[in-house]
Amino acid sequence: MSRSHKLFSLVVLTGLALAFFWWVGPRTPVDSPAPQVLTQYADIAHATFGDAQAKAVELQTAIEALLADPDRETLAAARQAWRDARVPYMQTEVFRFGNPVVDEWEGAVNAWPLDEGLIDYVAADYVHEGGNIAANANLIVDGASGSLTLGSDALDTGTIDAELLTRLNEYGGSEANVATGYHAIEFLLWGQDLNGYDDGAGERPASDFATGEGLCTNGPEPAAGSEACKRRGAYLATTASKLVEDLNEMTRQWAPDVQDNYRQTLLALPEAEAMRRVFLGLGSLALGELAGERMKVALIANSPEDEHDCFSDNTHWSHFYNLRGIANVYRGRYETIAGQTLEGASVQSLLEAQAPELAEQTSRALAVARGKMQTLADTAENGMRFDQMIAPGNDEGARTIRETIDALVVFAGRIEKAASALGLNDVEADTAGHSF
Repeated sequence: MSRSHKLFSLVVLTGLALAFFWWVGPRTPVDSPAPQVLTQYADIAHATFGDAQAKAVELQTAIEALLADPDRETLAAARQAWRDARVPYMQTEVFRFGNPVVDEWEGAVNAWPLDEGLIDYVAADYVHEGGNIAANANLIVDGASGSLTLGSDALDTGTIDAELLTRLNEYGGSEANVATGYHAIEFLLWGQDLNGYDDGAGERPASDFATGEGLCTNGPEPAAGSEACKRRGAYLATTASKLVEDLNEMTRQWAPDVQDNYRQTLLALPEAEAMRRVFLGLGSLALGELAGERMKVALIANSPEDEHDCFSDNTHWSHFYNLRGIANVYRGRYETIAGQTLEGASVQSLLEAQAPELAEQTSRALAVARGKMQTLADTAENGMRFDQMIAPGNDEGARTIRETIDALVVFAGRIEKAASALGLNDVEADTAGHSF
């Protein structure tokens, strides 16, 4: 072979080797669109957490109005503010899995299900988690004495403040002891949903917050004095304030103009590791958490207590916006509550450039999942709420949920294949112990 032929062959082989590496392995920062994808990912996280924080402030304001003048109208307004606050927050949960700063923080903000007897009065047939020593503590009523004894621990409960509630969160190692966050607020605004599989949410009366003489109630029963209502109001106000503070802190963690925050940590990681976290969040929220913990568990157990927003019957919208959060990251696009659109480099565009056939399959799987979730939400809005769908013998409801679960499973599988095609390792979606 002539020298020119040898040189030509070497050039061709080198070019093929470089092309192969470009296809199966992480691309260099110069050539790869991944840095832009990661920056857009962080920008969407910052905007979504910022929106959640802004809506939490509106919720706090509505709660202040309720406590100042508790009546049917102010209670309804506070409940609507809670529902509105869920819209952006549920879209943030796609950032939870894979990003330790979010996952470690989330327990104080959106933990569920909860043993509500820790917080306030409950029905006589209330069933709590076995072995939970704080399940019937009733901080609001029984804690008014100034102390509660839980096991060998004597707690000073005279003043309800953030320090006390933080200490009670996951007290005794039980995840059912949820003392702060959205679901503690939800329980305080609605009370227990005692309708079982029938239509209807919690029906806490506004008089549970009335502090005027002879006006305070503990549900259907008049309270002795107004102390319970004062403490209930203090609990609600404290939890709302803490939620705002927690969301403000997480917004700062993703802000582009804050030094030494998680955003900087993420963007400084090796490209493959940072992208692995993105894909892990997409797959794990879809599979183990949404399809598994939030849908499959409640369906198999026929358990209204295991539905996500079990006091307000808002579960279908929480699921809906979880999936929208997944779509936001996949498409690199987020619509803010102010009506602005953030749009840029995305997982989808990265796949379209490097694995177009797989990109088409993944995008189609996401579209199917969103269609099934829309059907679930429409079914709920038309009169069959999630806790009715999971009722024994409700074949239509069970089918609606199962089809949504199946679509989420397919999407999670496509995400895993997409990660593999991009040369990313250890991106198997968390199943949360479920088999699908």
